[in-house]
Amino acid sequence: MEKSIDISVVVPLYNEVESLPELVAWIDRVARENSLSYEIIMVDDGSTDGSWAVVEALKEQYSAIRGLSFMRNYGKSAALYAGFDMARGEVVFTMDADLQDSPDEIPEMRRMILEDGYDLVSGWKKRRLDPIGKRWPSKFFNFTVRLMSGIKLHDFNCGLKAYRRKVVKSIEVYGEMHRYIPLLAKNAGFKRIGEKVVEHHERKYGYSKFGIERMIKGYIDLITVTFMSRFGRSPMYIFGGLGTLMFIVGFVAVAWIIVEKFTIGAPLTNQPLFYLSLVAIVLGVQLFLAGFLGEMINRRAVDRNHYLVDESLE
Repeated sequence: MEKSIDISVVVPLYNEVESLPELVAWIDRVARENSLSYEIIMVDDGSTDGSWAVVEALKEQYSAIRGLSFMRNYGKSAALYAGFDMARGEVVFTMDADLQDSPDEIPEMRRMILEDGYDLVSGWKKRRLDPIGKRWPSKFFNFTVRLMSGIKLHDFNCGLKAYRRKVVKSIEVYGEMHRYIPLLAKNAGFKRIGEKVVEHHERKYGYSKFGIERMIKGYIDLITVTFMSRFGRSPMYIFGGLGTLMFIVGFVAVAWIIVEKFTIGAPLTNQPLFYLSLVAIVLGVQLFLAGFLGEMINRRAVDRNHYLVDESLE
């Protein structure tokens, strides 16, 4: 029988060679001080700076380390998805590898999950030590996500989060959807979502791996996840509905023009409405077929997370 583990800490990393020994020692100290059995799942997302060699060396010192090394950089979502699949802890944490998240928050966030009954607790970097060029776009982004999702969190993109284990086993994180894990959890039926103000540290080593393009991707993904949450299970509802409406409007307009042609001799092809009606009919048929194909595809289970594992530690 597999031994029970109190916490799993999933750490996605990409070129963070300097910070890894300090981060692991910090997590180990917090776990020991609070008498928690733990595992650290380090997912190397195709690092090129020797990070995986450091993970292997740390494994010799800390038996609680497990990990995966991807053949190339697949992105944070794939790394989290792989880590969630490996996690065995009663409470699962996610934490960035750059030392900006504090492992000292683990005991209280774990208590909120186990005693306060939350399914997910998200960190809130209320006092954020980032340049203003990152803070203000982040504030606007979080405001937009709150408005569209209805989830009252201040910091959706905070890397420090705690989950009840069944949450991470029930959600599918793909593409760039790691920003919307609270929304994915809500859509899966886990509605007890809370937040905790957490300490934010300045980056000690290296530099941020995220550029301005993440804001553009973030909003595209927000539209995607919102659409999928409402119509992903039944695409025919929106595509079929719009297609049927456009087809009916176009068909009625064409019929009206033809009736006019035979009753009062009105010209048929000289009217712009005739061509607009034909376009509406064609688009209506295409939208209906798109909904039908979407329903067929939706019946098949498709794994969106394709990644090749180079090495692993158990």
